[in-house]
Amino acid sequence: MGSPGLAELMRGADQVLIFTGAGVSSGSGIPDFRGPQGLWRTRQPVLYQDFMSSEEARREYWEQKAEGWEKYRNARPNEVHRAVVRLEQAEKLLAVVTQNIDGLHARAGISNRRLVELHGTMNAVECQSCHRREDPEPSFREFMKTGIPPRCPCGGYLKSATISFGQSLRHEDLERAFAAADQADLVIALGSTLSVTPAAHVPLQAAMRGAPYVIINQGPTEHDRLEQVTLRLEGDVSELLPEAVDRALLE
Repeated sequence: MGSPGLAELMRGADQVLIFTGAGVSSGSGIPDFRGPQGLWRTRQPVLYQDFMSSEEARREYWEQKAEGWEKYRNARPNEVHRAVVRLEQAEKLLAVVTQNIDGLHARAGISNRRLVELHGTMNAVECQSCHRREDPEPSFREFMKTGIPPRCPCGGYLKSATISFGQSLRHEDLERAFAAADQADLVIALGSTLSVTPAAHVPLQAAMRGAPYVIINQGPTEHDRLEQVTLRLEGDVSELLPEAVDRALLE
């Protein structure tokens, strides 16, 4: 007897943990930072320590973010984001843990209490001193007009509410992500090479507890050869997941 299919696994679960990477957002026009069209092919990412200590580094940071701002602002959820929302509406979703910073799971309608954005979000800017968050649009407009990195009214440096290289992930986000891994009865990794840690440890922790582990990705992942993987599907997540969700909920 063969291994169960994705729809069958979802049908039998009611605490599904969805883990998402850049491949989920490509259908919304968001390029992978590391991919052929990625920003890091032409620019070096600004380290957090440099951002905090150098006006020149802050300017470079804001120039990089401004280059992609329009894409993030105009991006809309795609069929994968909507399929995950259908799982929540069917009361099968435990949590979405995402590496993506585009905010598209939130725009699609995933509840805040079920969403963990491990690497932050472009949907806000955050003061590095008082931690106040606000709409990013005015900050981007001001920077594009003046070329001066924006500041908070308190005097602190504003940056996108994303995790930069050299910046620690938020303890509360990690806590929520691993708590979900401890409760999940099915974990599905979508559009991720599962190479960035500690994020990639989240689905693996669920699998090591015995939860069935499904990986859908176009191209190899770091977890492909692990014995904990129940089902490995090669291909476009936008073609594979929505159909499986529909079958799981309709049958």
